[in-house]
Formats: sequence, structure tokens, C-alpha cells
Amino acid sequence: VHLLSSVGGSVQAGGSLRLSCSASGSTLSAYGMGWFRQAPGKEREFVAAISWGGVSTYYADSVKGRFTISRDNTKNTVALQMNSLKPEDTAGYFCAANPSDYRRLRGYDYWGKGTQVTVSS
Repeated sequence: VHLLSSVGGSVQAGGSLRLSCSASGSTLSAYGMGWFRQAPGKEREFVAAISWGGVSTYYADSVKGRFTISRDNTKNTVALQMNSLKPEDTAGYFCAANPSDYRRLRGYDYWGKGTQVTVSS
């Protein structure tokens, strides 16, 4: 499964960005999906995840209430809407597929290359 992330971007604190993830040559509807992020000098960390049917969602405490993960299986995409962004949200964001454990980095079989999100104060 080849995952493709949309281009991230730069925004001021308090602003919003929307990331999307799609798959080349594969259907995402069969997979649970997740988003992780990695800031410079830090380990990659869980951000959000969604079950294959979209019924269940999971969030890191640090983004709960500000980020929303969603999926449109008819369009073969998974999105991460990020609102009320903070400078500490600055990181490379990675989508991932097929988890055995939604919150664990090593629980995913497939990874996208990542996209940069920068939030300035």
C-alpha cells in the first residue's frame, strides 16, 4: 500500500490546516488509519486514528478537541482537520495504515512519507 499525503503548510498559532492521505493503487476502506507526527529531536508520536468503517476514532490527549480525523471511503481518503493550532504542533505528519494497535507506532504496516506542518507564534 503506497500512501500519499497532501502538502502541509505554515500557519500562525490559532489557525487551521487540513491534511489528507490517499493510496495509490490500493483501497483504504479495508484499513484502519492513523496519523502520527515527529518534531525535530523527538520520537514519532500518535496523533489520531480511525477504524476502517469510520465508527471509532482515537486521539492523543494533546490534540483532543482541536483535531478531527475523518474518512471518505468513496474517495479513498482519510483527513486530519487541525484547528486552534499551537507552535508545539509543529512537526512532520505521517499517515499510516493497517494497525494492530491504533495508538502504537509499531502497530502499523504501511506508512506515508510525511508532510511538514509549521505553526508560528
